[in-house]
Amino acid sequence: MYLRKIDGPRSVKLPDGTMMTRADLPAPETRRWVASRKALVVRAVVYGLLSRDEAQDVYGLSGDELTEWESAVRDHGEVALKATSLQKYRQL
Repeated sequence: MYLRKIDGPRSVKLPDGTMMTRADLPAPETRRWVASRKALVVRAVVYGLLSRDEAQDVYGLSGDELTEWESAVRDHGEVALKATSLQKYRQL
């Protein structure tokens, strides 16, 4: 088995002791963003598996969109990433 050369780590250890690898991330072609996929990308950025720029390039996200996801998780937890919770947790 051959491993492709990449910049950055292949895996990171999360605070709960589990390992997160690049294989755990959503596919780059993802167009339907459910809360669990958003949370994976946010965790990858927060814990250093992906840089912000890399996440934006790979997934076609705007800087504002990724920032909103991060602030929603930081302020209200991963439940705030659900589309049905958007109005409940939106900043006014």
